[in-house]
Amino acid sequence: MAKGKKKDDGIEILEDPNAIVEKANEFLENKKNRIIVFSIGGLLAAIVLGLAGYNYYISDLNNTAQEELFQAQFYFEADSLGLALNGDGNNYGFLEIIDEFPGTKVANLSHFYAGASYLRLGDFDGAIRYLTEFSSSDYLVQARALALIGDAYMEKDDFDNAADYYEQASEYKANKYFSPVYLKKLSIARENGGDLNGAVAAYQKIIDDYPQSDLIHEAKKHKARLEALAAEL
Repeated sequence: MAKGKKKDDGIEILEDPNAIVEKANEFLENKKNRIIVFSIGGLLAAIVLGLAGYNYYISDLNNTAQEELFQAQFYFEADSLGLALNGDGNNYGFLEIIDEFPGTKVANLSHFYAGASYLRLGDFDGAIRYLTEFSSSDYLVQARALALIGDAYMEKDDFDNAADYYEQASEYKANKYFSPVYLKKLSIARENGGDLNGAVAAYQKIIDDYPQSDLIHEAKKHKARLEALAAEL
């Protein structure tokens, strides 16, 4: 080990090389920890600012898209489905809104309208494609979208998938107003698919869970019919 050279007063003027290395490493380690902390802090700040900027951008974009949606909705209500989907040259249709305003609530809602439009036009694959890309926390609209997908599959004679979506619709935030309707559709899909016991179970659920429904007498009648039919098999 090298010895430090001393002045006359006994103070070392040349430090131990190993001590220098240790101090250097300690300095760098402390520095590194500070750099990491500052880097993480800077990254978090950048993320927060980025999210704020993105939310502002999306909000502004959504407002613009909302203005475009009105005319497309008007065409939809008027059953001018080609104009509703593709626009009229001056106003966007649902498909253009989806393309031009991605990530907005209006684009999401346009998926619902586009799917419903395709269903009316008899393009069942198009209906399924756009409706499955729609999502909402609103129990009425989301359940309706699921039921419309079921309708599209029914039109394709795909009764298993139709039943699956009708069941989802009936169970999505179940309520006495719409769940019985979707359960009736579920029963019809299961009957068409040859699942008589499943069809009976759907009607039984209306009877058990929604006794005040307008469909209660119809459910009892068809349940009895299906049970008699099943007994003959």
